[in-house]
Amino acid sequence: MPTAGLDEAGRGPVIGPMVVAGVVLTPSAARKLRAMGVKDSKLLTPERREEFEPVIKELAEAYVLRVVEPKRIDEAVSENGLNLLEAEVMADIIRELRPSLAIVDAPGRNTDRFKRVLKSKLGGMSVRVRAENKADKRFVHVAAASILAKVERDRRVDELKERACYDFGSGYPGDRRTKEFLLKVLGGYPFPKDQIRWKWATMQNLLDERRRTSLMGFLQ
Repeated sequence: MPTAGLDEAGRGPVIGPMVVAGVVLTPSAARKLRAMGVKDSKLLTPERREEFEPVIKELAEAYVLRVVEPKRIDEAVSENGLNLLEAEVMADIIRELRPSLAIVDAPGRNTDRFKRVLKSKLGGMSVRVRAENKADKRFVHVAAASILAKVERDRRVDELKERACYDFGSGYPGDRRTKEFLLKVLGGYPFPKDQIRWKWATMQNLLDERRRTSLMGFLQ
């Protein structure tokens, strides 16, 4: 039975895209990857993830990567929410892979709701869907997808750092280097503005802080 695992990388950063991956594995390939040590990408070093990437692609019956740019993420945050966008992208991947079973790493606690939304996006396609939190820790199919998504996301971020000639860290809101870099960008440092998630609270707070600082300077 063709089984696909789906997962994302880069849902929470303020810089760069989100990447969603789907991987179809035969039972034999799943056993091989499990024996090799394939597991949730967050539990692996960057070097180990990069070693696994070509192996997963070679052993997979099929795989798909979707890069979701910050502009589309901002639009989703402003309208229907990020979970709906993730469901739409995952549905698109499932339609392309056409597995009998799709195991997805569901965002949020309400996995049943996410499953219903995802099924509604599949337009009556005959496929069983299993949506679970932390599925990347339980199913090697999802772990393999998490590795492909993470490696591709990291590759995109490294390209952005090269273009910026600046190491802005992970791109996540809690990263000090990321915040320092965003302040530089707001001050005029050259960087592709379409690679920033402007609707994120981090950016809104930095913009508010900059406006207050400018106002105080003007009043003084």
